[in-house]
Amino acid sequence: MREFDAFAGYPEPAVPRYVSPALRTIHNRIAASYRDKAFYDGDRANGYGGMVDDGRWGPIADGLIREYGLGTNSSVLQVGAHKGFLLDELHRRGIRVSGTEVSRYAAKQSKIHLYVCPFTDLPYDEESFDLVVCASPVYTLNLADAIRCLREVQRVSRGRSFVTLGAYEDERDIDGLMLMRYWLLLGCTVLTKADWRAVLEHAGYTGDYRFDTAKTLNLVREK
Repeated sequence: MREFDAFAGYPEPAVPRYVSPALRTIHNRIAASYRDKAFYDGDRANGYGGMVDDGRWGPIADGLIREYGLGTNSSVLQVGAHKGFLLDELHRRGIRVSGTEVSRYAAKQSKIHLYVCPFTDLPYDEESFDLVVCASPVYTLNLADAIRCLREVQRVSRGRSFVTLGAYEDERDIDGLMLMRYWLLLGCTVLTKADWRAVLEHAGYTGDYRFDTAKTLNLVREK
C-alpha cells in the first residue's frame, strides 16, 4: 500500500467551506441518497449543485498516464464514474476505459458507457485492468460493504489502483470528525487514518490511497 494522491492538481476550493449542522440536514441527505438529478444537478445543499465538464479532468488524466505508465494498450476502470468525465479524457488519449455507477441518472449523462451495478459486485474477471480508480465510493458504504468494495477493486486490478477514504486524524480529532459529518451527504464510514489502514490490510488491498479530511476539503466550522 502507498499513501499517494493520484488526483493531485484537482482544483480544491480557494476559500473555506463553512459548515454547521444546519448546512445539510437529514432532508438534504434523503434527497442525495437517490443519486438522481437533485444530487448531481440540483441545489448545492443536496449534492454537487450542477456537475459539468469544465476541463478539470484533463490534467488529472495526464497525471494518471504519467504516474502509472499507461499507454494505448492499457485499460482503466473507474468505479463510481459519475458522469464519466475522467474516463472521457482518458479515452481521448487512447486509453481503453470502462466504468461503473450506481446512479442511473449519472450513467445516462456519460459519453462513455457505464455499467449500473453495486460498488461491491463488479462485472469483470480477475486482473482485468491495468489501473482501477475508485474515488469516494468506499466511504459511502457501511464498513462491511466498504471491505467488499476494496476487495473487488483488488480483484479486478493487475496490482495498480487508487481509492479515496473519508478520514480524520485520530481519536483526539473530534472537530475533524464532526466537520466531515456536517459536510458529507453520503459519507457512511468515516474512520481515523490508523483504522482505515487496518481496514485496507484486512481487505488485502495493495494499491494507492488518499485520505479525504476536513483539512483537505477546506472545511471550517461556521461561527
